Amino acid sequence: MNEPIGDIVIVGGGTAGWMTAAALSRLLPAGHRIRLVESDQISTIGVGEATIPSIRAFNHMLGLDEDTFMRNTQATFKLGIEFVNWGREGDSYIHGFGQIGRDQAVARFYQYWLKMYQAGEADELGAFSINTLAPRHDKFMRPPTDMPNSPLADIAYAFHFDAGLYARYLRGISEEQGVVRVEGRIVGTRLRQGDGFIEAVVMEHGEHIAGDLFIDCSGLAGLLIEQALHTGFEDWRHWLPADSAIAVPCAGRAALAPYTRATARKSGWQWRIPLQHRTGNGHVFSSQFMSADEARSILMASLDGEALAEPRLIRFTTGKRKKAWNRNCVAIGLAGGFVEPLESTSIHMVQTAIMRLVSCFPDRGFAQADIDLFNAQSDEEYERIRDFLIMHYHLNARAGQPLWDYCRSMEVPETVRERIALYQGHGRIFRKGDELFADASWLQVMHGQGLRASGYHPLVDQRSKEDIAAFLEAVRKTIAACVAAMPGHAEYVGAMCRAPLR
Repeated sequence: MNEPIGDIVIVGGGTAGWMTAAALSRLLPAGHRIRLVESDQISTIGVGEATIPSIRAFNHMLGLDEDTFMRNTQATFKLGIEFVNWGREGDSYIHGFGQIGRDQAVARFYQYWLKMYQAGEADELGAFSINTLAPRHDKFMRPPTDMPNSPLADIAYAFHFDAGLYARYLRGISEEQGVVRVEGRIVGTRLRQGDGFIEAVVMEHGEHIAGDLFIDCSGLAGLLIEQALHTGFEDWRHWLPADSAIAVPCAGRAALAPYTRATARKSGWQWRIPLQHRTGNGHVFSSQFMSADEARSILMASLDGEALAEPRLIRFTTGKRKKAWNRNCVAIGLAGGFVEPLESTSIHMVQTAIMRLVSCFPDRGFAQADIDLFNAQSDEEYERIRDFLIMHYHLNARAGQPLWDYCRSMEVPETVRERIALYQGHGRIFRKGDELFADASWLQVMHGQGLRASGYHPLVDQRSKEDIAAFLEAVRKTIAACVAAMPGHAEYVGAMCRAPLR
């Protein structure tokens, strides 16, 4: 007890491993030895190319210059996600980052919009957020610091980047900060007699790499957390039935879209992620309702350009480990769980797990209270993100398609039913604790998927309809004028952070 951790062993590279190595080597005080074990023979998933705005805080914490980071990772900017055909065929809405309109002293902006929308006297929701209107015109700029009262200051953004290049970039930074990379394949794990703590991992060539703290970034296999410690897995396929994906890059388009596109297909959905040098594509589907051959055919027939590689089949199970931290092993990334890439949360969850570990960083006594807190917070995060994803599937009107019929009629968690009921009444949305998605996100998805509130907050009636109509129109016109003045996304990337030609 109270003896500090000396040796940290990270098992697995890729995005999760090198994010962990870069963060711990920067944040922990001197005296820790960090080794990362990975094998060139084992490929990573490497398709997590879309992020959410929290990645900017992580990069800033690492001291990364944003333009340099973007050049090194072939990155583009991202303002949100367009959902095509998710409610029914022909539907399209954007879940944009950032706020919607301007909240008032007595009620949220969207409550005023709800009153007028229900009366048939308001534009669609997307007209009242710069993060949803700008993507429709392929516009982008970073928020100016000298215009605090303009909608331009509300621009919230993330990135699309090549996950493999990001891992390589962070590897260089980590090694500069003292992280030692060990090449080779792990063939076994040595556990301590008595308490089952991990003592060392056993390499194929016979070396035993000992440590005090082990971080499992080995991906879906869960080499330590599951194969060695038998932690257990909570399967969520009854709520999120997609269990497979076909991924392939293709040639990019000249017009860089500043948003991810998710297009619903008959037994799943297809992603499109524009990078500077190519476009990332994938078809997420349920093997219960579609074969891999059919999924591949649908994907290849709907690419924007020439395929640049052979399609890869990825199998997964949605859910999470029963404990993300077990004994002296912490699972980060896919080793801890997977809730599919629909809202680009995978890299964010790597980031939050790292920072949660830092905040609960142990000594060699491994206090159970710290471990319990870490696991409780991890469970809460996974469950709230799970609920948000379930909402996309559950609120659909794609009748006659078996996957979508199943999702529409399935029994959802009580937490999801509560949110639906609250919104259907007076349009109420309440954020729970520190959950990732704010009110604006839940609103955009619920409304975009066709859920309608029957009323609105009574305090809205303090203002006349004429006053509210003028207020909404002023917001709409101001946002439209700001978007008209913004540069094109491709133009902005070219001027600020264009990657060298290869």
